[in-house]
Amino acid sequence: MTKSLIVKLFWGSLIGLVAGLVLMAVSCGLAITNGIFIMNGPDVTGIKSSALSWTLLGLMGLSMVVLLLAAVTHFVAWIGAVLNTANLPDKTWFVVLLVVGLLGFVFIATIAYVIAGPDGLKAKEQAPARPQVGAAGAPTRVAA
Repeated sequence: MTKSLIVKLFWGSLIGLVAGLVLMAVSCGLAITNGIFIMNGPDVTGIKSSALSWTLLGLMGLSMVVLLLAAVTHFVAWIGAVLNTANLPDKTWFVVLLVVGLLGFVFIATIAYVIAGPDGLKAKEQAPARPQVGAAGAPTRVAA
């Protein structure tokens, strides 16, 4: 997975997170202002059945699905960053991303990689090729 794909996944997950939160806030706000919930003190004890209430509940469910997909996408971006840095000769980025992510700070680890992380696939492609070894164990010479 290339760094550009990881960055796209990261930004897509942030857009999904914002969209899901806005949709949830709007649908919950409309549900509360229209008196859809039957309240007993601070507790919701029921829902008034109407077309508007089912539409708003459907939008709340849709926002939860969007938030779940955003979280999964962000997790995939983090896994891609960890696997991408595993190709580097210096394993510092790999260890930092892995440890910080496993400690529960996946968002911080992915932001750090998106801002300053190296692309492990480009480093692997740009690595110098090892010289070919002949049958006798000495490097082969190419005649000019």
